[in-house]
Amino acid sequence: MTPANPAIDTVAHTADVTALLERGRAMSAPVLRAAVDRLAPPMDTVAAYHFGWIDAQGRPADGDGGKAVRPALALLSAEVAGASAETGLPGAVAVELVHNFSLLHDDLMDGDEQRRHRDTVWKVHGPAQAILVGDALFALANEILLELGTVEAGRAARRLTTATRKLIDGQAQDISYEHRERVTVEECLEMEGNKTGALLACAVSIGAVLGGADDRTADTLEAYGYHLGLAFQAVDDLLGIWGDPEATGKQTWSDLRQRKKSLPVVAALAAGGPASERLGELLAADAKSTDFESFSEEEFAARAALIEEAGGREWTAEEARRQHAVAIQALHGVDMPEQVRAQLTALADFVVVRKR
Repeated sequence: MTPANPAIDTVAHTADVTALLERGRAMSAPVLRAAVDRLAPPMDTVAAYHFGWIDAQGRPADGDGGKAVRPALALLSAEVAGASAETGLPGAVAVELVHNFSLLHDDLMDGDEQRRHRDTVWKVHGPAQAILVGDALFALANEILLELGTVEAGRAARRLTTATRKLIDGQAQDISYEHRERVTVEECLEMEGNKTGALLACAVSIGAVLGGADDRTADTLEAYGYHLGLAFQAVDDLLGIWGDPEATGKQTWSDLRQRKKSLPVVAALAAGGPASERLGELLAADAKSTDFESFSEEEFAARAALIEEAGGREWTAEEARRQHAVAIQALHGVDMPEQVRAQLTALADFVVVRKR
């Protein structure tokens, strides 16, 4: 897939971003494992499978635990406030737990059978376990914050709870849009802001809050995170149609298979013209089709081609670039060490050029 922002020097930032993501992963992993160990059987085993620590037979595994963008942001945000990265660690783990709670439920609701190159939890352990473990991860997130017993932890928990409620709002909107013939670009952006932007906004403010930052600083960091989340989701939408399954760990045309009204689809339908009209006709017929599940690769490829011909792919790539620019601009509203500013910029750049 062509990067959403070809102007960004991907080579220049690779080492910095890799180190930041690895720090987020390495620091959060032991705390995350300790949190999961609190769960009663079999939920602890199911959660361990989800995180890639064991395989479906319970044997130790070195699975793909995700990109670790949110923990990396939470640790950096503590440093924005002049605190140590360790100060932001409970927030990093709490946000990662909420993120994975949402993935467990999302996979079940969408019927996704693959995540991170392996079968999803509901596919292996059943829908009931996917629901229960998701709920348990959400409870653990709040437990980890509130057991700190500080004023800052209470402020952080409030922000996380608000972000979670918005995330759920976004998921509800996403599901309802699958059954609507038309969704406006504005509605789609609102949904994606809730579903993705809210939790990334929380990730990049929660460490600062734990580090004693005032609300103005935290709110400004949230603005960066919210727009970064919109850029992140725009790229996800591109990957959901044109991404390489070897990189994404999902099926080809995965969003089209689920009738998702993602940004490329919505933008293409709003564009007008022959390709847009033909796409609208096909998607309207798809919504009523009784054999949609048996569509061939060629049929999904034809829909993807119409989306691109109508301009949906390029519009979404441009939207990712625009949201990236707004996120970077928001950083100018916060005083912070220049190294931390550069690292937040590098992470934002990574978001719009990633392939998975």
